[in-house]
Amino acid sequence: MVKEKTKTKNKEKEISSLNKELILHNDDFNTFDFVIETLIDVCNHEPLQAEQCSLIVHYKGKCTVKTGSFDELKPKCDLLNSKGLTASIA
Repeated sequence: MVKEKTKTKNKEKEISSLNKELILHNDDFNTFDFVIETLIDVCNHEPLQAEQCSLIVHYKGKCTVKTGSFDELKPKCDLLNSKGLTASIA
C-alpha cells in the first residue's frame, strides 16, 4: 500500500510537470500581423489559432499559447521574447 502511494505521488509530479503554460502578454508595440506570424513560426499554430490568440491577448491582456513541460516550453518562450514579444511560463 505504501508503494502505491509513492507511485501515485510520482505520477502526480509527472502530470504537474507537463502542465506548464506558455503565456503571451499584451504590449503596445507589436502589430497583430507580426504576433500572428510569430505564433505560427514559434508555436506551430494554424493561422486561425494564431489570430484568435492575438485577439485574446489584445482584449484580455494575456493568453496561454502552448502547454507542455517546462523543458519543451522554455526554448519557445526564449524565442518569443527574443523576437520582441513578452512571454512567460507558469
